[in-house]
Amino acid sequence: MALSPPFIALHNLRKQYIEGDQQRIIFADLSLDIGRGEFVALLGQSGSGKSTLLNLLGGIDLPDAGQIRISDRMLTALSEVERTRFRRRHIGFVFQFFNLIPTLTVAENLLLPLELNGLTSPEQCDRALELLDQVGLGNRRASFPERLSGGEQQRLALARALVHGPWLLLADEPTGNLDAATGEHILELLLTLHRQAETTMVMVTHSQAVAARADRILVLESGQIRELAR
Repeated sequence: MALSPPFIALHNLRKQYIEGDQQRIIFADLSLDIGRGEFVALLGQSGSGKSTLLNLLGGIDLPDAGQIRISDRMLTALSEVERTRFRRRHIGFVFQFFNLIPTLTVAENLLLPLELNGLTSPEQCDRALELLDQVGLGNRRASFPERLSGGEQQRLALARALVHGPWLLLADEPTGNLDAATGEHILELLLTLHRQAETTMVMVTHSQAVAARADRILVLESGQIRELAR
């Protein structure tokens, strides 16, 4: 029986930057497959290309050569407008510093991805507010982000990243700006939501403890990826 193709396929990626009069090669010939529903942790030293890889997976940036396919979409063949639409509909992002909109309430921040995607039926909005209840912020709908603690802001960011049912969740050090206890709570919540939504997740982290919870641990070094044995 033929094997199913990987949900995400990166093939022979090359990415470089010009810094001053120097050429800096981030990836020379990087290939990677990720299965549907996998949680992949991405480790590597500062400057190894972890955030660059997230930007490529999110369609924010393009490789200089190579292909990126997510499900049946060849991301590298899309125009900038098409990539923006794809990213808005099918990808969720969680960052270290929350990136909430300070002038919007908790509920308004949560519902923004739905509005951008035209998913604003009463049923869809009700499901979104149920998600807010699930992350423990159902009684804070009218509050503004500045009134929330760091852990509460990250819980809202998690809910916002998943509210539109993305195929892929990209997380960049989501617990890095939190104390240990709050970070552990956020990680547990993130894993619960990831499993419930059956979303594929790629997380950049420096924490071995966080990485240990992943299905696979990948390390970026010298422009290549290697998998750590479990």
